Amino acid sequence: MIEIARRGVCLVLSAPSGAGKTAIADALLATEPELERSISVTTRDRRPRETDGVHYHFMTEAGFQQALRDDALLEWARVLQGTHAYGTPRVPVEQALAAGRDVVFDIDWQGHRQLREKLPADVVSVFVLPPNLAALRSRLVGRAGDHGAEIDRRMRVATEEIRHWVEFDHVVVNEQLAVATEAVRAVLRGARSATGRLTGLAGFVAGLD
Repeated sequence: MIEIARRGVCLVLSAPSGAGKTAIADALLATEPELERSISVTTRDRRPRETDGVHYHFMTEAGFQQALRDDALLEWARVLQGTHAYGTPRVPVEQALAAGRDVVFDIDWQGHRQLREKLPADVVSVFVLPPNLAALRSRLVGRAGDHGAEIDRRMRVATEEIRHWVEFDHVVVNEQLAVATEAVRAVLRGARSATGRLTGLAGFVAGLD
C-alpha cells in the first residue's frame, strides 16, 4: 500500500452526556491503529484503579498554574464549582501530529473552541446528537441510575450543549452506534487525505513516472 507522509488530525468529538461520543471514540480506537486518545492532565486525586499517564496525568495545583503560565495546555476548564482543573497538554499532541498520528478528543464545546484557537489548521470536529431527547433521557437513566431532579438537571445541561452544534464541522446522529461510528470514521479518513495535510504529496507527485 502506498503511503504518503502527512500531518496528523485532531478529531474532536463533542456531545451532551449520554449521546454516545465516548462509545464512538472507543470503537474507533479499537480499529484505527494510527489513532490515539488525548490523555488529559488533572489536579484531582488519583483513584485506586487509575494509572498516571494512562487515565490522566495527575498534577498539583501549583503545577497546573505553571502549565497555564507556560502556555503548555491546548484547552482547560474547572469543574465541580472550580474544585478540580482538567486540561489537554500541548507537547504530546503536537508530537503526535508531527509524526502523522491522529488524536481523538472527548471534550465539550468550550474545549473545542479553545483547541481550535490553538491549532486551527489541525482540528476536525464532530458533534454527536441523540436521535431524540426521550432516547437521551433513557440513556442517562440506564447509565447513571439517577432519577428525578438529577436527571432533569442533566437534561437541562444537555439542551444547552446541543445549541452549540452549529460550531462544529460535522454532525452525526447516534441512533445506532455502529452506523454513527462509521460516519465519524468517514470524517476522519477524509481529513487524513486533505491536500494541505499531505506533507509528502509534492515529493510523491514529482516522483511519478
